[in-house]
Amino acid sequence: MVYTRPKKVRPAATARRRLAATAAALATVSVVGLMTANPASAAAKQTCGEQICVATAYQGARYIQDITVFTKDGLPGKLRAFAADFSQSKANDDRHVFPVNRELGEPGSGPLLVCGGLDRSGRVLENHCVRIP
Repeated sequence: MVYTRPKKVRPAATARRRLAATAAALATVSVVGLMTANPASAAAKQTCGEQICVATAYQGARYIQDITVFTKDGLPGKLRAFAADFSQSKANDDRHVFPVNRELGEPGSGPLLVCGGLDRSGRVLENHCVRIP
């Protein structure tokens, strides 16, 4: 005879709560996805460096919707975002979305670089850029 350890039985209430929470989360994601659908010409691009990742949503070659900068290690620092004449910073954060919602750079001046930076202890640790075609 082989002895097998009895399985833990979870109460039905726990399973129902988990199912309800999952259903609510999926419904919320679906509704938000429909409300924030991007226009046909919108695109997004993300690249990562050694310590940070920079993502941007844009339309065409010049209209930048936002710039998202986040640390790969999850530790806080001063995050910066810049592109053409746009420059903003947010202190002591590990992820921040910088709303831009405007056209940047001069038309016909070549590709636009959308960049993010990370500063800690008063030192610039990394600047990383995403190239917009």
